[in-house]
Amino acid sequence: MFGSLKKLFGGEEQAEKIIAAPVSGKAVPMSEVSDPTFSQEILGKGAAIIPSEGKIVAPADGLVTMVFDTKHALSVQTESGAELIIHIGLDTVQLKGQYFEAHVKAGDKVKKGDLLLEFDMDKIKEAGYDVITPVIVCNTPEFPKMECLSGMDVKAGETTIIKL
Repeated sequence: MFGSLKKLFGGEEQAEKIIAAPVSGKAVPMSEVSDPTFSQEILGKGAAIIPSEGKIVAPADGLVTMVFDTKHALSVQTESGAELIIHIGLDTVQLKGQYFEAHVKAGDKVKKGDLLLEFDMDKIKEAGYDVITPVIVCNTPEFPKMECLSGMDVKAGETTIIKL
């Protein structure tokens, strides 16, 4: 009985819903991404990371829902309900998968910190592409109190960049 009363009156503790950085580097506001699709948050709100290494890890427990054929982006449905897109670089789709290696496929269950993708950051930069990595919550309206954190160094799988 008391459990249902606590729930009714908001006394039950709920686990904080967070999204960790999927890549190590520096978190910046989405407004600093030089592509309007991301900077104007057309796909949803989020944060971007200027990577310091070429490894993408699961930012939360969930299910990989899609890995693009070009391996430059993937989507994850987190257990907390967030529908994420992790997009490595700008216009990197034009590389047609070159310099990217996927370690997961659609349908794979992942735990926070699991390796998802690797990319050769130096070769991508040499080819003339920006490697900034937007992390977008596509179903932003479902999280009206969402807070995106930036302006700090982040560690993949550990540092919180989005609070749902």
